[in-house]
Amino acid sequence: MRISEADKQKIIGDMCRMIQCRTVSNLDDSLVDWEEFEKFRALLRECFPIIYKNCEFRRIGKSGIMHKISGTSGDSKHAAVLMAHYDVVPADGAGWSFAPFAGDVVDGMIRGRGAMDTKGTLCACLEAVELSLKNGWRPVKDLYLCFSGEEEINGSSCSEIVDWFKNNGIAVDFVLDEGGAIVENAFPGVKKRCAMVGTAEKGSVYMDVIVRGKPGHASAPPVNSSVGLASKAVCRIEKKACKAEYTESVKKLFKVMGPNNSIAALKFLFGNLWCTKPLINLASKILGGDLFALLHTTTAVTKFEGSPSYNVLPLEAKVGINLRLLGSDSIEKAESRILSHAKKAVGKNAEVRVEVTNGSNPSRESDTGCPEWKMLCDVIHETWPDILISPYMMMACSDSRHYCRITDKVYRFSGMFMSREDRNMIHGIDERISCETLVKTVDFYLNLLARI
Repeated sequence: MRISEADKQKIIGDMCRMIQCRTVSNLDDSLVDWEEFEKFRALLRECFPIIYKNCEFRRIGKSGIMHKISGTSGDSKHAAVLMAHYDVVPADGAGWSFAPFAGDVVDGMIRGRGAMDTKGTLCACLEAVELSLKNGWRPVKDLYLCFSGEEEINGSSCSEIVDWFKNNGIAVDFVLDEGGAIVENAFPGVKKRCAMVGTAEKGSVYMDVIVRGKPGHASAPPVNSSVGLASKAVCRIEKKACKAEYTESVKKLFKVMGPNNSIAALKFLFGNLWCTKPLINLASKILGGDLFALLHTTTAVTKFEGSPSYNVLPLEAKVGINLRLLGSDSIEKAESRILSHAKKAVGKNAEVRVEVTNGSNPSRESDTGCPEWKMLCDVIHETWPDILISPYMMMACSDSRHYCRITDKVYRFSGMFMSREDRNMIHGIDERISCETLVKTVDFYLNLLARI
């Protein structure tokens, strides 16, 4: 389907208005401007009247919105889901060269918070459905457009949407959410652009290690203060890396990147895992970064709390940790492991306990041998000919993990080209998206809808 110049102008205008809605989520409800969220939802009705005329609309949970487009098959028990989130992370303007919620167009760039994450994909998805319905299209199976306003805070709305599908006995056969993109230099030695499609994601857990020592006046400190002992625990926790694990998504990634590598050594290394795993493991420990994270559960110490006063020894020192769990690892295993490391570091000098504040286990692996995967690959190649397509392990968490409870056909792909600069803008400053990229993403969704 051809996108006309008038269509392009509408797409750009709608996107600008979406960005101008300050849908900033927060763990503290009292700090959320819910009027901005309602403004955004009202804007969708205004921008996409054909969708709202043809859909069954539901509000689910605190911020979940669901649009059902009935399919021609008449089978109400099978469905496809296109999803995104409309909440954004805070942007106070510090360091920005323009107003964070400007929602304007300068030099072909649509500027403002949420442009990349993920109002761009949400806008493109809805524009494609609106255009398709306008031209007489209907999906074969029921299509659900499901959007949450709490993704950035790990809120419950998406999980409640998944509960709705489960409670109504609806089998979800295909889910597409944010995640990977078309990227350059996806892997050392790989020159072709590659569509990176997330087929699994790591789990994430927030955990506090609390060391209870001896309080008192700083003028007479004990040999081992709670802060000092907590520091020893941190040193041991950071030193004790988890064992490497080759998940299915990582093995599939290497299977693509090995044969397509222009560097002979890397071509051999990643194309012969049967004999090169020890070398890759060693390289991951030396280099760290993405390669290490692909093969290990990672542990990042992010918070440290002691006394609020310089001259007071705290009774307790608290260390905040974010673990990204890989493969067979779990919250329970991680909690036991961290507690063991902390106790060994502290010894008998203080009491130690671990408290899990929030967490999710690693997702299940999505199927890459099914018709739905082939369809997605065909659509990607139709939109961007002559590129590689590779499954990969997503390091970050997305709302799509909730759907893994009911289906193994969850794919994380944003349907757009992202440069390294673009990716760095996500949750960063001066977030923006080019008009050309946004329109191309609409084209991707149009091609996808034609096959659903």
